[in-house]
Amino acid sequence: MTRAEFETAVATALTMIPTRFRDAMNNLAIVVEDEPDPLVLEEMGLEDDDELFGLYTGVPLTEREWAHGNALPDRVLLFQGPHEREAADEDDLLISIGETLIHEIGHYFGLSEEEIEHIEDEYWHRHGRDD
Repeated sequence: MTRAEFETAVATALTMIPTRFRDAMNNLAIVVEDEPDPLVLEEMGLEDDDELFGLYTGVPLTEREWAHGNALPDRVLLFQGPHEREAADEDDLLISIGETLIHEIGHYFGLSEEEIEHIEDEYWHRHGRDD
C-alpha cells in the first residue's frame, strides 16, 4: 500500500471514531511514519516481535499548566508497517487504525487506560466486532 493510500485510510478511520473526540481535538497532528524508531521500542521495553501501532507524544490536556500557550502541536504517530502486517483485509485495517487513533487520542485527553478501554469497547460494539 502506498503512503497516500494509507493516509486515505487514516482519514477514513478518523471519521469513524467518536465525534466527541474529533470535535474536542485542538493543536494535535496525526502523523504517519513507516515504522517506530528502534530506540522508542527499547525505551518502552517492547520485544522484537511486539508491534507498536501508534504513539502519542505531547502533554496531555489534564497535565497542562496555565502557561502552556504557543506550543507546537502534540502528535499522534501511526506506524504504517505494523498496521499493514497485522490487518487481514482493508476493513480490518480501518478498524485497527481507528482503534489506535482512539487509544492515542485518549492519551492526549489524559484519559486513564480503563477509560480508553471503555471507549474502545463502545467502538467495537458500534462496528460489529466482539474481540
